[in-house]
Amino acid sequence: MQGQDSTRNTVNKLTFDPGDYSVAEFQRYLQSAVVPRPIAFASTVDREGNVNLSPFSFFNLFGTNPPILVFSPSRRARDGTTKHTLENVKEVPEVVINVVNYTIVQQASLASTEYPKGVNEFVKSGLTPVPSSRVSPPRVGESPVSFECLVENIVPLGNAGGAGNLVVCRVVLMHVREDVLDDQRMIDPRKLDAVARLGDNWYSRITPESLFIVPKPLRTIGIGVDALPEEIRKSTVLTGNDLAKLANVERVPDPGDTQVFEGDVNARHRAAQQLLEKNDIEGAWKVLLSPQR
Repeated sequence: MQGQDSTRNTVNKLTFDPGDYSVAEFQRYLQSAVVPRPIAFASTVDREGNVNLSPFSFFNLFGTNPPILVFSPSRRARDGTTKHTLENVKEVPEVVINVVNYTIVQQASLASTEYPKGVNEFVKSGLTPVPSSRVSPPRVGESPVSFECLVENIVPLGNAGGAGNLVVCRVVLMHVREDVLDDQRMIDPRKLDAVARLGDNWYSRITPESLFIVPKPLRTIGIGVDALPEEIRKSTVLTGNDLAKLANVERVPDPGDTQVFEGDVNARHRAAQQLLEKNDIEGAWKVLLSPQR
């Protein structure tokens, strides 16, 4: 990597071998590094109809046709026992996965308490159960988005403490609260206000201030950092992110009738960097290609 960010490669890195740590110790490193993780707030029922509600941060979207969500109720690291959610989906292969936003994050955390089997975490957390349309477990009324799912498969990853169990869920119905939609009827991340798990007791929150756009090179083939002019590629001002933005074009632009830039190379690069921060790629290229006086 060229540019200012390349200095990060010289920073000493420590190496961690899972075999040198207890399961709980290495889990802390994993959960602190693989972040942020969305939260599956899963409601299930057992064969007697007892309701369980619990959050899981080993969770994500894995397909859209069919629509597949996967979460993992891992075995407890301390003793290898399984959680009520896993036991329930084996008995009744249905689940509602509810999205956790900031307004219910404390209640979701409370629901993670290891209450005895049969205790209804909806009652303990103060959340509202709403009857589902196609599955037995209720959905969380306060959640901005809920997915009614059928459990397609359960893949155990081991029998020891900390071993995962992949619960493969097919979405059969999705409920979205209207007030989190934008004018195009799409989910607005600023209105969704979702939260995610980090390591230890840390969470993160999606706020307008934390959002930014990264244009995806889906319709064009960027020239790549290696094709940038050498002066730009070896800049001591422009970062790796800056170079990638400049390299996400089909060709180096024609300088055209650019104005003479007053200042040295570093000043020109700083001026271009300010434009790149505003995602003004064309303007940044004009500055970089301008004649220097």
